[in-house]
Amino acid sequence: MPESSPASPLPSDQSPDRIPGKPVFDERLLPSLWIWLFAVGFSGAGILVFAPISIEAGFIAAAVLLVIVSTLLLLSTPRITVTDTELTVGRATISREYISGASAHRGPDATRERGTGLNALAYLCIRGWIDPVVRIEISDPADRTPYWLASSRRPDELVKALQPASRG
Repeated sequence: MPESSPASPLPSDQSPDRIPGKPVFDERLLPSLWIWLFAVGFSGAGILVFAPISIEAGFIAAAVLLVIVSTLLLLSTPRITVTDTELTVGRATISREYISGASAHRGPDATRERGTGLNALAYLCIRGWIDPVVRIEISDPADRTPYWLASSRRPDELVKALQPASRG
């Protein structure tokens, strides 16, 4: 999304190689290896379905299924991007001025955040194949969403990128 305001000079606490609008954190929540193995196994079922017709048809069906499943997995992969001014998680974007804090959760704590500790109004971008989650507190008075909960393989880096000291 293009910014409507002119570029401002870099604050003194940032290194000179920092470019306003350039991501300070970027992560794609790609499927794990076991999801890809499942996709290959599912596609292999095409051989069983079409083998009575011909073995070639079975292998062609398996290849087509693998391409379709792989494409769907890649197209549904969300991205987390933090810039000096915005946070984008999946399809949602919020100005960083409305982020009041962030915390990383792993193991049983992450399970609680995704389960019994979950607020029904929270925005979720979680993936079952990624255990750690980051809880991002929202302070926008016009928004009923209390926080965002997002899966991340690099939760500590995401929390650090959201800290006020790293803002532009």
